[in-house]
Amino acid sequence: MKILFRQKKELVISLTRSEKSALVRFLSLYLGSSFILLVIIAWLFFRMESNLYYDLITSNMKNVASKISSTIIYAHMTNQDISPEKIKKNIDFDFALYDVNHKKLVGDINNIEKKIDFRKNIQKVDNSYVVIDDSALGHLGVNYVVIKETMLHEKISKLKSKILISFFLVFLFIFLIGFYLAKMFIKPITNERIKLNNFIKDTTHELNTPITAILMCTSKGSSLNEKNLQRINLSAKRISEIYKDLIFLFLQDKKRDMPQELKIDEILNEQIEYFKALASKKRVTITTSIEPTSFVIEKESFIRLSNNLISNAIKYNKINGTVDVILKNNQLIIKDSGIGIEKTHLKDIFKRFYRANDVQGGFGIGLNIVYSICKQYNIKIDVESTQNIGTTFTLNLNYTKNPH
Repeated sequence: MKILFRQKKELVISLTRSEKSALVRFLSLYLGSSFILLVIIAWLFFRMESNLYYDLITSNMKNVASKISSTIIYAHMTNQDISPEKIKKNIDFDFALYDVNHKKLVGDINNIEKKIDFRKNIQKVDNSYVVIDDSALGHLGVNYVVIKETMLHEKISKLKSKILISFFLVFLFIFLIGFYLAKMFIKPITNERIKLNNFIKDTTHELNTPITAILMCTSKGSSLNEKNLQRINLSAKRISEIYKDLIFLFLQDKKRDMPQELKIDEILNEQIEYFKALASKKRVTITTSIEPTSFVIEKESFIRLSNNLISNAIKYNKINGTVDVILKNNQLIIKDSGIGIEKTHLKDIFKRFYRANDVQGGFGIGLNIVYSICKQYNIKIDVESTQNIGTTFTLNLNYTKNPH
């Protein structure tokens, strides 16, 4: 039996308006919430780090100012002079010493006396912070020790740059993750839409062949001879089979007969009679070995089960090929002499709409119906296939799943 497979290819698929809208909404919500969260985190981190810089630098400035005041007091008490160069050498800040009238005595801080409020211990002047220590108490004429830093503004600027760069890189990463997640989110929807579109196209094509045959046989000037009547009969049966498959597959919730013990050998013989005309047209010989067998199943389900397997065995067979239908020992075996199935594709043949192209017709639901019925009635199905030799489907009607 020949089963057609569709090669898995990466295709560039255009999205519908609704899919684009869903994608945009998802990305907008994801990226918008991520952006707000990142802004909050970045702002909190900036505040924490800038406060840490401020505390470290101002604490260091206060310690330096206190040490200078102590040095001045000690020099005064021991009648020593203080060396501004020595003080500057041991600190990392600018400093100046002022008298009681706010006049600079020594130091490398220039032209900020009018901007300083000597009543405050710490203040911001221009882009720098200034610490004022008045613990010298007039020793050696020094009433105020002023320390000025020049690094905090630069550190804050570098911190801002690092945070902005990190923010951009993290947001870019989140954007890429979001885009990937959005593609994952929309891919199943797109795949189902493509499957549905292909199914509609394939169904239309599959129905077109028998309908065209009927129209040709009944058109003006055509005679209703035995050959044309046979074509009409086969085409009508094909349309009926397609209709029944579609109803079975897509209207599974409709009311059906309750499963009951059926003589499935009789049903199987009836269906084989139906397929003999189709097999004869394709020059395929059907042989049977059917023993009386009963099985609890709903009648239409067993007909769908057997018909799809026999139909595929005929449809995908070779010219002058054979189909063996065997029912014995509670096993239903459908064996054909078709071109077979590749081993790598066997695991996918029961998937809905799984097929390759339109060379042999069909639209990929027959074996899916077979699988769903087997699953419903606890029938184990095995498939053996060798390319260019044939395929065998074996249904074990006594199979019972392990409850564990």
